[in-house]
Amino acid sequence: MNESFQLDVWKGDWGLPSVDLKCLNILVYAKFSGVPLKINPTNNPFRTPNGALPVLRCGSETLDSVKDITAFFRKKNYTADFSLTPKQCAEVVAYDTMLKEKIYPALQYVWWVDVKNYNEFIQPWYAKALPFPLNFFYPGKFERQARNMMESLYPTEGEISAIENAVYSEAQKCLTLLSTRLGEREYFFGPHPTSLDAIIYSYLAPLLKAPLPNPALQNHLKACTNLVKFVTRISQKYFPDICQEYERKKAEESVRKMRRDSENEFPHKKRNQFLAGVFATVAMVGYALSTGIVEVTRNDDRMLEGPPDYMLEDHTRDE
Repeated sequence: MNESFQLDVWKGDWGLPSVDLKCLNILVYAKFSGVPLKINPTNNPFRTPNGALPVLRCGSETLDSVKDITAFFRKKNYTADFSLTPKQCAEVVAYDTMLKEKIYPALQYVWWVDVKNYNEFIQPWYAKALPFPLNFFYPGKFERQARNMMESLYPTEGEISAIENAVYSEAQKCLTLLSTRLGEREYFFGPHPTSLDAIIYSYLAPLLKAPLPNPALQNHLKACTNLVKFVTRISQKYFPDICQEYERKKAEESVRKMRRDSENEFPHKKRNQFLAGVFATVAMVGYALSTGIVEVTRNDDRMLEGPPDYMLEDHTRDE
């Protein structure tokens, strides 16, 4: 009898199966390893054992950390690293540590500390996604955690702009290193995906796909075209339905926007055409008058001057 694996995760958006880094890691690793998961998208971490997602349930087991969940999968003989050498396994650990130190703080800054991103996109997204009253609690909680992280990492920096520069600089160097390491390969260790690919995808995919108002770090990632192809390849191969549904909705929204713009323009179209015609006519007449092409006869002045001489002469003769 097959065991039932149930995974609670943050729901997806932007063509991703989840918006959360840790949830993405487990979802992609499970796909690579062939784990028969039943996915339960939820936006209510309050009901989880420790107030966090993801949560894996299997029989009497309940696990809620990436490390414990992947170890549990391996215990059940589900792994994406069966072909890795001991040296490559050590590389996975090294890259995982580097990403936690260099990319994770930058993601926390982009999501929760950057004022423009937080006010215009992140906070409204979570306020809409979370149930009431959690939508008032969790965004503020995540923001405070991110700011505390920045203060602990850069205790001597008083200006937030200096922290931003430092965080982005480290993240950009890391992205460039990942791009160089991947090169033209399909995955980081060759033609088959491993746990390292799942880890890297979980960091890069949200940064690449979220429609951020301030895309400074996102633009650096987009410039690393092989990393963009890497994320796109995994999304399309392992989550094709989610990708297609997102692209369909984007196309429909684009059509609706074009229709709205057209409808908003139509009531004023004839008015604008009429005003344009009037303006053009006035301009042409003004030009003609100013250049002497057209002269205006001033009849009122002639009437004040009296009748012409020939009329006086004719009157004299009659007398």
